[in-house]
Amino acid sequence: MSRRGLAAVASVLDQAASSATNILVLVLAARLSSAAGFADFSMVYVAFTVLLGLNMAYVGQPLVLEKDPERLATACRSGLGFTGAAAAAAGALLALVGLLLPGDARSTGAAFLALGLVLPLVLLQDGLRYCFSALRAPGRALAADALRLACVVSALLLQPEGASAGRLVLVWGLSALPALALGLWLLRPSVRGATATGLLQELRPYLRRGYLGQRFLVEFAVGNGSSQLAVLGLGAFATPLAVGALRGATTLFGPLNVLFNSANSFGPPVVGRASGKRGVVRLTALMGGALAVTGAGWGAVLYALPERVGRELLGDTWQAAAALLPATGAQYAVMGLGTCALLTLRVLNPRATLSLQVVFSLLSVGLLLGGYAVWGVAGAAWGLALGSASKAAAGWLRVARLRVPAPAAGAPADQVRAA
Repeated sequence: MSRRGLAAVASVLDQAASSATNILVLVLAARLSSAAGFADFSMVYVAFTVLLGLNMAYVGQPLVLEKDPERLATACRSGLGFTGAAAAAAGALLALVGLLLPGDARSTGAAFLALGLVLPLVLLQDGLRYCFSALRAPGRALAADALRLACVVSALLLQPEGASAGRLVLVWGLSALPALALGLWLLRPSVRGATATGLLQELRPYLRRGYLGQRFLVEFAVGNGSSQLAVLGLGAFATPLAVGALRGATTLFGPLNVLFNSANSFGPPVVGRASGKRGVVRLTALMGGALAVTGAGWGAVLYALPERVGRELLGDTWQAAAALLPATGAQYAVMGLGTCALLTLRVLNPRATLSLQVVFSLLSVGLLLGGYAVWGVAGAAWGLALGSASKAAAGWLRVARLRVPAPAAGAPADQVRAA
């Protein structure tokens, strides 16, 4: 196998390790906790997922687009420096929120306090993945993430049954230390040579107007963060058990997130080699169809699981989550089509995605909340599915209407697409 092929395999395996970590954390937390305890853990984990996505959009995505070899070391140093500073500030705020929550929400407050304490560790460890991706060293990312997976599973397996959500969050966060140490050690040879003053100067671009990550941040906020925050909001005005049920159902579809993340991360370079708009659309449509069939098939497999097996996976949360599997399976099927529609637009015209994300992500939030008001948790799940289907349909309609200018003689194809 060629060096490029080995790198692609390592990248996919790294995505799989990262996704497996998230899945197993939620599965083990569900098995160790009561339904109420897992609801508290889920609310905190949703908050972490939003913060993780914000950091990925603001720091990670611009970092992996850096093509100048002479700037890679600076970009990696500044990315980790900004991540650490932002995570410390957000962690302090979360800890304060946890301390201020009233007595009847003490267990939830303890979980948010624990998240605030460990947030810099987990965000820095995840941020290393984007540094290694920018440096074209996915094998190093795989080594660190594999260690992270082994440590977090081992640490959670040692916890007693009935452990509080705060304890589980603290153990989950501290278990990132070995992987963080390994990642920093592997990264150090590539980023040497910075002084304290130089590091401060390297952080300035993140605060300047027009920084590329600001655009990606808006796209994430309306595309992913809004639905996550809407789910989190259900726990505020409805019941935390609704969050636990929705989170439990989506956890079972975690393996599909590996495929979606791989399509987003590694799809553009592959699809970009296709010939013209027709070639790009043909390839992404095939990918979207394959992801949709996979999502529907995985949903059918989960729906057919015996209750005994389901309880082994999610404990007391299984009964509530199982009722949502048809809706969540439908959502993931259409998400495969939507992911590839957005991938097509990213390749052909990156500026065409922001308005699409804003309108249809807000529509999804409205459908989620409206569905809950009409039909409870099941209605919320079907609202998310309908929102994802609407976004996918609008994405492919935008692709069909998109006009791509023919490349000028001698102009590289990627230069024309970026125009």
